[in-house]
Amino acid sequence: MNCLIIDDNQIARLTLIQLLALDPTLNLIGECDNATEGYHKILTNPIDLLLLDIEMPGMSGIELVKSLGQNQPMIIFTTAKRDYAVEAFDLRVVDFIVKPVSPARFLQSIEKAKEILTTKKNKVSEVPDEFIFIRDSNTVRRLKLNEILFLEAMGDYVKIAVHEKIYSIHSSLKSVEDKLPNHIFLRVHRSYIINVSKIDTIEGGTLIIDKNLVPVSDAFRAALNKRVQIL
Repeated sequence: MNCLIIDDNQIARLTLIQLLALDPTLNLIGECDNATEGYHKILTNPIDLLLLDIEMPGMSGIELVKSLGQNQPMIIFTTAKRDYAVEAFDLRVVDFIVKPVSPARFLQSIEKAKEILTTKKNKVSEVPDEFIFIRDSNTVRRLKLNEILFLEAMGDYVKIAVHEKIYSIHSSLKSVEDKLPNHIFLRVHRSYIINVSKIDTIEGGTLIIDKNLVPVSDAFRAALNKRVQIL
């Protein structure tokens, strides 16, 4: 998990660096002594977790979070004052730690962040009607919906087939199906969802899509026939 520290107090930063070293899965990307520098580092680096002070000269930690909008990483506020707790949690941060930060309290917050990251990992998010975003290894990749040929359940993974390329994401087929527009995609088998516009031929209980054979189960055959409107 890539971490960034933003705090104007050098001793506080050194403390957090030592605490990060307690967990080998935490990778320190950098440290900043002001929110403006931190803002630019967030935009140019893959940051998963931000350890952020609130009261700093210039831009405050809360102002920084608001400026990031939907692009913000997970955030743990570390501050000397409890007064900001309500406002901080309104920003949907992972946790709010009052300084001095103890190792036990720090690791408790890290576990919360890991749980959130695990939930988000390999999930599909949709931009309606045009694109989906998938996590492919450590890269979030945008796929055009009209490039997707079909999706296939493979155990705990879903295979997404495009022309001459396969992507695999850690998810259930049902979870992915719920995020796809049903005017484009159709389930034809308990293990397959297809892009209807990509069907080349239908031969009995099999579809041919870009030279790939996709089975159609009896339970979904009527829905397929209605959808393709055979003349």
